[in-house]
Amino acid sequence: MSKRKSGRNVHGILLLDKRLGVSSNKALQEVRRLYNANKAGHTGSLDPLATGLLPLCFGEATKVSALMLDDNKRYEVVVQLGVMTDTGDAEGLVIETKPVPVLSIDEIKACLQGFTGEINQIPPMYSALKHNGRKLYELAREGKTIERKARRIKIFELKLLRYFDTESDQSNQLMLEVYCSKGTYIRSLAEDIGHTLGCGGTVTALRRLEAGQFNIEDAKSIEQLTAMSEEDLYASLINVDKPLELIPDIRLSDEQAIAVKFGQAITFPLDTIPELQSGSLRMYHAGVFLGLGEMGLDGKMAPKKLFNMNN
Repeated sequence: MSKRKSGRNVHGILLLDKRLGVSSNKALQEVRRLYNANKAGHTGSLDPLATGLLPLCFGEATKVSALMLDDNKRYEVVVQLGVMTDTGDAEGLVIETKPVPVLSIDEIKACLQGFTGEINQIPPMYSALKHNGRKLYELAREGKTIERKARRIKIFELKLLRYFDTESDQSNQLMLEVYCSKGTYIRSLAEDIGHTLGCGGTVTALRRLEAGQFNIEDAKSIEQLTAMSEEDLYASLINVDKPLELIPDIRLSDEQAIAVKFGQAITFPLDTIPELQSGSLRMYHAGVFLGLGEMGLDGKMAPKKLFNMNN
């Protein structure tokens, strides 16, 4: 995330359909230039090999980007069986090949069932996780391998969409749909599935279809955005409070709104808001989103994260 003094104060979320071959940061900067936005960030990167849904946050929306990192994701992935690379995908160097056994659809589905639910997953060396202050992929590029602890993730759905087992260019490839929790590495999942099938595997194509409440069907490509007028570009932005809509909301009076803006806590009679006795709340005044507050059991609400769309 970075700032430019000469740009505009743009606030909102843009759903980008990231194209193949560009990094998430490059894709972000391309869109940022279209809006001439001062502040921008993305919500969880996609590798250059991957395409699909990449929510971009501008201005005050960057304050909710960390929350969006926790969202569940849905992917469509193609796994090449019998091939293993150092990165776990087709961008890496082939380090081993194995013959692929004759596999029935039932055998493949049984294998996938074993990866459904809560499972342990060892993160790949080619990842942005850090060891002693250095990213693992930096160490991997130096030929180093660090022991990584397994992490608990959840695979909610793992569907076999297609199995190519003919003597064609797509020989021995699985096409899968994966709905998973945060922290899931699809490359590691593909490798583990390949090992369980007895031949190894690597990702050759990956597309993100969903991220939290957002869907690829609502995303725009860089070509579509470039062809838009300024009015249409701004109309494509989603309100910054959209990712927070599951959090209960509360409407504030003029006096309460002023207090909140100055960081002051306000008190409510508990019998007037029984459903909001404690926890996070979205705060609004005159239809404008002010930010998040935290309601205590004593009916006192303190501002937790304030948003200012006027700057």
